[in-house]
Formats: sequence, C-alpha cells, structure tokens
Amino acid sequence: MSEQHAPKKYQPNRAMKAAHAVMRALARAGLVPRTVVLTVRGRKSGEPRSIPVTPIEHSGAVWLVSPYGTVAWVHNLRAAGDLTLSRGRTTRRFTAREATPAEAGPVLKRYVAVAPIVLPYFTAGADDPTETFSAEADRHPVFALTAIDAR
Repeated sequence: MSEQHAPKKYQPNRAMKAAHAVMRALARAGLVPRTVVLTVRGRKSGEPRSIPVTPIEHSGAVWLVSPYGTVAWVHNLRAAGDLTLSRGRTTRRFTAREATPAEAGPVLKRYVAVAPIVLPYFTAGADDPTETFSAEADRHPVFALTAIDAR
C-alpha cells in the first residue's frame, strides 16, 4: 500500500484553460489517443460546453471520471443527464448515471492506470486496493454512460 498524502487541489488558471482549448482541438481532429471531447448543456446558460476527457472502458461499460473533483462539467452533466462524446468525425450521444462508490472504485483504479498524470489529485496510490479508491469516490465523480445512438 502506498503512503497516504494530501491530494493536490485542482485550480484552473489561464494556462490550464489554454491547454484545454488545444487538447479540445486535437481531440476533435482525432489526434490524441483515448481523448474525446465531452459536450454537455450548461446548467445556467443552456449553451453547449465542451472539454477534453478520457473515457474508460471497464467491465463492458463506458465510464467518465472527473479526476479533478466536482468541476463545472460535472455540475452540468448532473443537471442535463445527457452528453455527446466526439472524436474526429464521430459523435455519439449518451445518457449518464452517477456511479455508486462501490462501482466507482474499480473504475477509478483503472483510470489512474490509464492516465497516471492525475495521481497527484488522489489520496490512493496506483498500487492501492480498489477499496481505497472507493473510499475517495465522493471526491472524484464517476458516471456510467449508456449510448443513445450509434452514429
């Protein structure tokens, strides 16, 4: 088991926003492996909001993880309930259901294996058991996705 540490707090700044804009453009073009563009309706504005994300396939399902906590897209998705994921010329619509901590644990463990850059935002270490990830599921929302169409 890894040594416990205080997780890093996500604080978006101009550099992060610029990096998201670049990643969004690259993901839309299909140039970044495993990265897609999440688009969800804004809960206040009603306008589409887009951000690059890395969906995870686990146990035959597709999952979205918010490694940085309850950020704007999480609030928007909770309010809207549906979203699109785009990569290159492919866009798919999904509904989302928030995972329970027991469901989220294995997904979070898989997520940090696929995207280890987010480990500083977790208390759990990459080699920790699933239960350790389940214990911090309240700080990293996870959503199970169900396809609406298959374009």
